[in-house]
Amino acid sequence: MEPLILILIGLSIVVCAYMAWNIGANDVANAMGTSVGSRALTLKQAVIIAAIFEFAGAFFAGDAVTDTVRKGILVVPFNDDGVVVDTLLSQDIALGFIAAMMAAATWLTIATRMGLPVSTTHSIIGGIIGVGLVLEVKWEMELINWEKVGQVVMSWVASPLMGALIAFFSYMIIKKTVLDNDDPVSRSKWLAPILAFPTFFVLGLALQFKALKGFISRADSNGWIDKSNWLPAKENGVFNPYAENAWLPLNALFLAAMIGAIASLILYFVLRRVDIEEEVRGFKGVERIFVWLQIITAAYVAFAHGANDRSNAIGPMAAVWDVFSNPELQLAEQAPIPLWLVLLGSVGIAIGVMTWGWRVMETIGKKITDITPTRGFAAEFGAATTILIFSMPFLAVPVSTTHTLVGAVVGVGLAGGAKAVDFRVFGKIAASWVASVPVAAFGAIVLFVGSGGSVLNMIVILPISFIAVGYAIWKSGGEIHIEDALSDASQDRLIVSPFHKFHEHAQTVEVTVNHMLKAVNDACDGNDPSQAIKATIEAELEADNVKAELRKMVSDDMRFGVQVGMDDFLHMVSRQDRIADYAQNVAEQLAFRDLFDDDEAKINLKKMAEAVAATVATYEDTVNALREFTISGETKAARDELAKQIKEVNLMEHEADTVEAEAARYVFSNGDDSPLAAMHMYRVLQRLDDVANACEKAANAFIPLLSK
Repeated sequence: MEPLILILIGLSIVVCAYMAWNIGANDVANAMGTSVGSRALTLKQAVIIAAIFEFAGAFFAGDAVTDTVRKGILVVPFNDDGVVVDTLLSQDIALGFIAAMMAAATWLTIATRMGLPVSTTHSIIGGIIGVGLVLEVKWEMELINWEKVGQVVMSWVASPLMGALIAFFSYMIIKKTVLDNDDPVSRSKWLAPILAFPTFFVLGLALQFKALKGFISRADSNGWIDKSNWLPAKENGVFNPYAENAWLPLNALFLAAMIGAIASLILYFVLRRVDIEEEVRGFKGVERIFVWLQIITAAYVAFAHGANDRSNAIGPMAAVWDVFSNPELQLAEQAPIPLWLVLLGSVGIAIGVMTWGWRVMETIGKKITDITPTRGFAAEFGAATTILIFSMPFLAVPVSTTHTLVGAVVGVGLAGGAKAVDFRVFGKIAASWVASVPVAAFGAIVLFVGSGGSVLNMIVILPISFIAVGYAIWKSGGEIHIEDALSDASQDRLIVSPFHKFHEHAQTVEVTVNHMLKAVNDACDGNDPSQAIKATIEAELEADNVKAELRKMVSDDMRFGVQVGMDDFLHMVSRQDRIADYAQNVAEQLAFRDLFDDDEAKINLKKMAEAVAATVATYEDTVNALREFTISGETKAARDELAKQIKEVNLMEHEADTVEAEAARYVFSNGDDSPLAAMHMYRVLQRLDDVANACEKAANAFIPLLSK
């Protein structure tokens, strides 16, 4: 083999690894973005799980043989033996594929840096189209299959739309049958196993037709099984499952049904033995059930993605290797994939997941719409079903996992109303989809034309391209590295939401008020209130510390399970914090001077303090109801309970107003002999009233959440 060819193959391998890295970095969000957005998994846990299943799918379940011309975009003149006789054309195609891989990978790097989920499939298709245009001019022949290109363009609309519709109706079924039930927990215990059957039935079919296609094909070639019993007919199929040319073979349907039935039974017995009302991983009740289902579906999508999209990286490289590793320099229609190339693609995808995967993951999981485990599960199910339908031979349209899942996420978002979806983010994503093909095509044209079809020129161009890309990555900064991702892999810690910390803050506020109550009682009973006053001040400081932790959490996690923006949430925090501030002010007022020395006035003051403390206790119960609402599925029952608690706070505040009015009337009627002391007691009453009013305003700040 000539030295220049050896150098070119070496550089091509680097390009292939770079492409695989980009596939992992961008497409991993397809599998794990919703799990991160719903907080079913931490970012680092999602990265680890995705890396494992992406690698497993890519290494163990990918095809052993690949079509050298990916996705049927180019119609290459193969002879009866399945090879391109013209060695110059074969060499041009191989060099063009190198340019296509480099252009597609560079575009993926740009998109990932911007946090935009784009299609790796459509990016490599764009690169191949660009090369095809140049080759058509150079060789004066028609090479591009524009009908197939048209199908790709149609899939930009069709697959996200179908994913959105299936996800929307899946979530609405869950909402109507479970979340809106008066007893959602009891309903979910027997309905969830039923819902699990179609889920795992679809996953079972998809696992056979998509993820394990390569394994089944290898088993057929070795005589283990009959491939026609498991994989759909490639052409001229029928919907009769008993026919030899069935689109959905009976054996495949039976195995998928068995998987669904077993999964349903397992879930049924698990739910009988597990207390789903116990909070685990930041969820309870209905949402806890769907945490498991969501993680399972996400792991499947990662496995299937690795099995399928590995070929986007190593498919073109297999063609390059097929041409330049044999003396005839002839391109074959199909080429075996060497084990080292399989390992390269698999490892490259895994490393991409662990280094830059978080960027796009945050966009899908956190920036399009609010994701809860129920919504995340519906999105994953909608995407998996859509991909399975479009991949069947009776359609055979190369759809993008990215496009489909983003559409599904938008679909579940629309189930909460149009305002629940950030269409500005979705607009940017959609624009990047449209740009993928022409940008990758333009980049491939520049690289291929720049090489002039010369091996030496391509050897010069590729290092320059890598230097430019490396500089851009270095300037971007802020990456997560492998050791950081692995450091959290073994931790099984509770994942808390900001509403969990919000409730913790409410509890510290209540502690502050209880110390204030003791200070009032001590002062009225003639005891020294200094210790209680000091305890009140210290408790208020602790409340401030929790508030600071909460604000930091909010800056890192903007998805709370309900549609609430940062400004609205921080407004709620400020309202709640005022309760503690006013309680501290009451305690400090007691230290300024003695109270009005009148037994009846002191009894009234104590009644007012007790009424205020009772209002605060009811408010704390309301915050707990809000927390329950967010971690248990935003069920109708939880929503009704929250509304009931808000109303109760308002009633308690009204009762406190009545007590305050009576106490103030008595002070003004009987305080003529000690006007300063009477005025001081009135100020204390006013500050106590401020505490009760702050509770009312803080509770009423939750009302907009009930209408979303």
